[in-house]
Amino acid sequence: MLNALVTNLAAEGEAANNPLIPAWYDIIWSGVWFVVILFVVWKFALPRLTTMLDERSAAIEGNIAKADEAQKQAEAALEEYTRQLAEARTEAGEIREAAREDGKKIVAEAKETAAAEAARLTATAHTQIEAERQTALVSLRSEVGSLALDLAGGVVGETLSDDARAAAVVDRFLADLEASDLRQAQVPGGQS
Repeated sequence: MLNALVTNLAAEGEAANNPLIPAWYDIIWSGVWFVVILFVVWKFALPRLTTMLDERSAAIEGNIAKADEAQKQAEAALEEYTRQLAEARTEAGEIREAAREDGKKIVAEAKETAAAEAARLTATAHTQIEAERQTALVSLRSEVGSLALDLAGGVVGETLSDDARAAAVVDRFLADLEASDLRQAQVPGGQS
């Protein structure tokens, strides 16, 4: 059908209007409006679009600069953190070593204090034992003396009432006993 229309028109003549080519007044008015629209776009829309694109470009560049700065700060902070961590580890090692040395000193001081306390307690115990021994010896002398006087009085048949004489007899008897104990201790084997 389109074929038939084109053929009919071609047959009518070439001077007739071609439907594919617009009329001259349509071309002129379309050109005028195209120039007006182009002028409006060129004068108003294009500067605004350029300004907006420049602002976006500046914002993007600013954000990139901020990101670079933030990355540099993060790297610097990481380096600082790493340095502080290394220092802290070194300081912790020094503190541990100092604590070990202090612990050794404290243990040594505690041993010395304990040894001194043990020596003091031992000396006190020896002093107390010697005092008790002397007390027991005095008590024993008086009891042995009174028993010896009673026995001697029974053997002799008279009462030894003179205190000075009785004390001299008791002292001589005890001295003889001590001398015999010393002789037995000096003889090897413990017997004479």
